[in-house]
Amino acid sequence: MQPFTYQRSEDAAGAVAAVAGRPAARFISGGTNLLDLMKLDIERPQHLVDISRLPLDRVEPTEEGGLHIGAQVRNSDLAADPGVRSRYPILSQALLAGASGQIRNKASTGGNLLQRTRCPYFYDSNMPCNKREPGAGCAALRGFNRMHAVIGASDSCIAVHPSDMAVAMAVLDARVETVSPGGETRSIPLGDLYLLPGTTADEETVLAHGEMITGVTLPPPPAGRQVYRKVRDRASYAFALVSVAAIIETSGNRVRSARVAMGGVAPKPWRAPEVESRLAGSALSDQALSEAAEAALPEAVGHGGNDFKIRLAKRTVRYTLAAAAELV
Repeated sequence: MQPFTYQRSEDAAGAVAAVAGRPAARFISGGTNLLDLMKLDIERPQHLVDISRLPLDRVEPTEEGGLHIGAQVRNSDLAADPGVRSRYPILSQALLAGASGQIRNKASTGGNLLQRTRCPYFYDSNMPCNKREPGAGCAALRGFNRMHAVIGASDSCIAVHPSDMAVAMAVLDARVETVSPGGETRSIPLGDLYLLPGTTADEETVLAHGEMITGVTLPPPPAGRQVYRKVRDRASYAFALVSVAAIIETSGNRVRSARVAMGGVAPKPWRAPEVESRLAGSALSDQALSEAAEAALPEAVGHGGNDFKIRLAKRTVRYTLAAAAELV
């Protein structure tokens, strides 16, 4: 681990100013991802600004009937919040599927959204990785890529975003609130927060240096039944091969509306508008759900070791839709 300096911030303005003033400064909260990367000499911050004590740890209703989640709300507290469990159960389900209890007790809402990929080549400094060293190449393209992306990737990077929480927030149309060093605030649709790799795999979000997430706002909960399904190699301590967040509103034997987002398949939480549009207004039947699921990931491309993910994703979409429609 490289030497670094440390300070604890008591207010948001001081925190963003402290990071913005140093190119190699980083925010730290729970540290569940950053500290591991520092120990492996992958992240080399020269200055850490501790934001864990900022007064951003509350879950509060909004005037519009939604929910505001402070960036410092711990994953365990968010999953257990009565308002989340009753009105946004899909978010609680995703959080509880995401990690061990020990990690959830430390991980913050903002940090969860900004965690970096778990690609083994990103974690191995002896292997080429464009995220870690732009221009080095992507070892996963021809290496062990079973866990990697089948859509939204590029020759520069095929890593996936690891967050379960982000997938649930994507299907709920969450907005990420930020503050910049100049005091300006932004409200960013969660789907627009993340950048696809293109030719710049090291640029992962639209956040500027020193811009800090202060919270997440959820709109009023959508009508319909909410279900989160995660497929992984083992039942605990594993990242998703494929995950699906689905919300279906039905009326009689017809689908009024549908929302679907996927994890484990792309460099960001991936909404499936093709599935949503096919289901809206359709008859509620096994055939309709199967046909809609087949429309998921229309431009998916496997890389050998992860070819199976395309079929697995469609099957998982089908199963989750059926659960949301109460057909299983």
